[in-house]
Amino acid sequence: MTPRKRRETQKTPEMVVRPKSKRSRIPRELESKAKKLCVKGSGSSRRFDSGCLWVELASLRVPPSCSSIVTALHHHKLGKTAWPSLQQCLQQSFLHSLASYRIFHKAAPFDRRATSLAWHPTHPSTLAVGSKGGDIMLWNYGIKDKPTFIEGIGAGGSITGLKFNPLNTNQFFASSMEGTTRLQDFQGNTLQVFTSYNTCNFWFCSLDVSAKSRVVVTGDNVGHVILLNMDGRELWNLRMHKKKVTHVALNTCCDWLLATASVDQTVKIWDLRQVKGKSSFLYSLPHKHPVNAAHFSPDGAQLLTTDQKSEIRVYSASQWDCPPSLIPHPHRHFQHLTPIKAAWHPRYNLIVVGRYPDPNFKSCTPCELRTIDVFDGSSGKLMHQLYDPESSGIISLNEFNPMGDTLASVMGYHILIWSQEEAGMRK
Repeated sequence: MTPRKRRETQKTPEMVVRPKSKRSRIPRELESKAKKLCVKGSGSSRRFDSGCLWVELASLRVPPSCSSIVTALHHHKLGKTAWPSLQQCLQQSFLHSLASYRIFHKAAPFDRRATSLAWHPTHPSTLAVGSKGGDIMLWNYGIKDKPTFIEGIGAGGSITGLKFNPLNTNQFFASSMEGTTRLQDFQGNTLQVFTSYNTCNFWFCSLDVSAKSRVVVTGDNVGHVILLNMDGRELWNLRMHKKKVTHVALNTCCDWLLATASVDQTVKIWDLRQVKGKSSFLYSLPHKHPVNAAHFSPDGAQLLTTDQKSEIRVYSASQWDCPPSLIPHPHRHFQHLTPIKAAWHPRYNLIVVGRYPDPNFKSCTPCELRTIDVFDGSSGKLMHQLYDPESSGIISLNEFNPMGDTLASVMGYHILIWSQEEAGMRK
């Protein structure tokens, strides 16, 4: 009698699809979708099309969560893990690392509070900071050399926007209460004045630059937004809001998409190719309070807004006008405080923002600390809080460097550099 062969161990469902038993293995809802999507064309039978679709649908099954980054990378290399799962593991590892973040560098170079902050796009330990007095500092905290310092005009010279020139990182764009939007170098020379008001009644409050489309956009204190090319030629100058334009942001992945925020309690999204007047916006997103900032996410698919009271919002692409994710958070406006603005992490779906405890806030607790809060951009869940008892002031601005491993914060007159404990010791 011929001995029976041993039954082979059953392989995992995501790796093996058995056409003969596909009805028992595929859920009914997927089966019904497959029937609807089945192609009825000449040159191929229905069985062939349906079989290919079963394979495709089976491959869409969500893989189990990874236990570690090493496992995730290994599975990804073998083609067993979807990229979002790997990204989630990396994000989780980064969140764990935040527990070891400390302040390793601290500077107070200005005689007035800091008002703007920008990381160098290619040098991970260099940043530029502007002050209420118009001073600008270029600081490479990785070396012991004295920072480059450009003295401002003092009162009335507040730097409201600061961006490195993407075409020449030895230069920067700055908007100011002095009434100009200008291009400068770090020797203190003004290379070009893009916009200028010859009166103290009007000034510029916001600025952004696009390397891809080579345009500069700036907003003023009465609702005007001005678009110029890199040569300084004005493309249009329109009043897009009823009041001060606090923030302008160009979408890095879709350079014709512009978001503007205002104290008129709206954020508006525009198509630069179709702007004809104040009513030509794509979407108008009303808020309950004036808005400090509107940032597109690094992948361009989300929009993060910060109001002047207690609400952070996350809108999603293609449905910008749908109800957003709301994150309750205390960061109320105060006249002598640099406005608090939430920002994205450059590599993960995380939001970073300073906390200004408010006794009228629903979840306020006694002796609540002035922390830096890190939220999950998808769920809105608070994931971590950074705090240093020796730097316990209100932190208005927070920006991670392009590498995503170092955080710069603005606290009144002070600039704080946060990094992982081991990495900080090496710097």
